Amino acid sequence: MSGDIITLKLTERKELGKVAKTLLRVGRVPANIYEKGKESQAVSADYVAITKVYRQAGKHSPIELDIDGKKRLAMIKDVDVNVSKNTIRHIAFHAVKRNEKVEAEVPVRLDGEVPATKSGLLVLQNLDTVIVEAIPGNLPEELVIDGARLVNDGDKVTVADITPIDHVEVKSEADIMVFSVEVPKDQIAAANAALEGSAVVSEVDAEQPEVK
Repeated sequence: MSGDIITLKLTERKELGKVAKTLLRVGRVPANIYEKGKESQAVSADYVAITKVYRQAGKHSPIELDIDGKKRLAMIKDVDVNVSKNTIRHIAFHAVKRNEKVEAEVPVRLDGEVPATKSGLLVLQNLDTVIVEAIPGNLPEELVIDGARLVNDGDKVTVADITPIDHVEVKSEADIMVFSVEVPKDQIAAANAALEGSAVVSEVDAEQPEVK
């Protein structure tokens, strides 16, 4: 949870539908603010500014939107990306209230030393984000799992192993795997090659005539 609120300046827009694409040519990104029971509000933002905010907030931090001087609290709900150009085409915001719980996707990572990696084993991340519920001000920037839990091949940690945070409820199913450990493929190949070589030597030795 960050103490500093992220802010973003927006401008109301009249360009709708396909016409909104013209905004991208002048360095602005079309966006909409959605709120239950109300019509969406069409807005736009400076491309550089909104890209920076997306990197900071992701889909898990509240953002104070300044729409021509009027303030609204919201979170990023969806981002439309041009895959070929790796650029943002549209952002959908979801208006939230400071004292009402919301669900958000929060990144999860390992915390501390991971014995498995020190042993040359491969640690795979099977799940990047977890769904949590909290009031906007309590939403965490990330969740962590103790890396010391991963030691041997076959070890795994699930959502249930996430370190608890006060006033934050994890909504993802507890048995979903988050990280797992396995032997790297090159080590498996090397071990198999060694076994095959050992078998060949044994066969050759068996075929040698007995010396009397």
